[in-house]
Parts: sequence; C-alpha cells; structure tokens
Amino acid sequence: MANPIDRREFLKLAGRGAAPCSPQDSQAAPAWPARRAKTSISSSCPTRIGGFKGPALNPDADGTLQKAVASVNTLSTQPDFIVFTGDLTHTTDDPKERRRRLAEFKDIVSKLNNKNVRFMPGEHDASLDNGQAWKELFGQSYYSFDHKGVHFIAIDNVSDPAARIGAEQLAWLKADLDKQAKDAPIVVLTHRPLFDLMPQWDWATKDGAQAIEMLMPYRNVTVFYGHIHQEHHHQTGHIAHHSAKSLIFPLIAPGSKAKREPIPWDPAQPYRGLGFRAVEENAAKITEYPVTKA
Repeated sequence: MANPIDRREFLKLAGRGAAPCSPQDSQAAPAWPARRAKTSISSSCPTRIGGFKGPALNPDADGTLQKAVASVNTLSTQPDFIVFTGDLTHTTDDPKERRRRLAEFKDIVSKLNNKNVRFMPGEHDASLDNGQAWKELFGQSYYSFDHKGVHFIAIDNVSDPAARIGAEQLAWLKADLDKQAKDAPIVVLTHRPLFDLMPQWDWATKDGAQAIEMLMPYRNVTVFYGHIHQEHHHQTGHIAHHSAKSLIFPLIAPGSKAKREPIPWDPAQPYRGLGFRAVEENAAKITEYPVTKA
C-alpha cells in the first residue's frame, strides 16, 4: 500500500492509483452546533462479496474490499466509527451460500484496526429471506444510537422485497424521533434512497416519503445511503441526501440512459469511480476517497 496518510493528506483526498477527485467531491454538510464534540465517520456501500462475475467491470472484484480495509487502516487519524450501507454480498438463492458470503464479508472487515463498525443490509443481502440470514450474523437490521451528541438512525428499506420500510418500522421510527429535540443533529443511514431518484431503476423506497415527512420537523437532518454505486447529492426541503461510491463497480448517472448499466472497467483507470467516504461534523465536509492499488 501507499505510505500512511497523515491528517492533512486525508482531508485533501490523497490517494495512489486513482485520479484526484474534483471539487464537487467535497459537499457542504449541515452546520451542526459547534458545542458538540467532533464526530467523524467513514462509510462504504456495495461490496457484493461472493458470486460476482464480471471481469469487464472489475477483474479485481474479490480484492477491492481488502484494499479499502487496508486503506482505512493506514489513516493516522481514525474515524469515530465505520459504517457499511448495504449490499455486502452478491445475491444467491442458496440460504447456506448466503450465510457463507455474509460470514466471509464479516471476516474481511474484522481486519479493520477500528473496531467500532456498524452494518446495514442491502437488497442483495436480505430481500430473498426478509433479512433472516442477516439478523443471524449481524443482529437487528434497523436501530438507532447516539454518538457525541449526534443521533444516528439506521433504516432497513431492503428486507421487504417490495422496497418498503413497512408500517411496523415506520411506527418505530416515529417513536424514536419523538424522543429528539427539534434542533437535534440527526443522521439517517439507509441503503436505498428515501426519495424517488429513479423508481424505474429501483432507485427509490416505496414508502420513503412517509419517513421524510416524519423527519421534516427536525432542523438538522442528513441522510446517507448506498445502492446506486456512485456519489450523488439531493435535497428534500432542508434535508440533504448523499450517496457513496461502490467498492465493486460504478453505475451510470441516473437518467443518463434508458436502462441502468455499469460503467465498463478501464484498465488505464482500474479503480475509477470506486471508493469510500469520510464525513467530519465540525469540518462540515463530506469527502470521497478513491480505492488505491496494492
């Protein structure tokens, strides 16, 4: 790997083996109250362990997650915690193989030096068995927690194969939000976007509007999601939604073609469009990091 990255390099997106990111790769985040301790997060979305076959897309499909783990481990300043926003494995109809792939993913990420890691399912992990295998290996598929004065909510919009959060979970979300002050800093973590990005591409949550309606009274809300294999930024009122890049292959921009399709692998830029994200609360910055060569 490249030499360890110091804090200045980390914030400037230094990376070997991928082109530097452009200015739009750093986006403004909500101005959370300065009195709160700084919170930093590193997040990653689709890794799709097991079963993925596509050398024209990423011939290093089995190695990219390990490279991302190694890249995070080189950081001299570690994030407060790390979150994987779903599609940890590739879809399989075999329940035994599904569990094996989830266990393989869990073993790989156990090599992270930072042991404060949060997990969420994607539809590839959970939609064929309503999240049963996921819960066996990772626990509850939706939950909330507090960290340094920030309230985090993980929403499961994938275990239901119809791409719904569902009435039971929405009731839980309302009860959880009712405990928060209207000016509380709230971060929502989900796999599918809560808004209708491209419903015809399955880039939406059928009852996501209900979740957004519940969040609207809260003045400091940010949503981070995965699923679409690219960086994307959207506003619903005052709520900002940000997606992260994939660790398997990038997808084309929403609506750029009639059908959703991957961006072909380019041997001259083998990790183009792949990476992980760092978020710093007091820096009011979201930064995308490229995956680097071994």
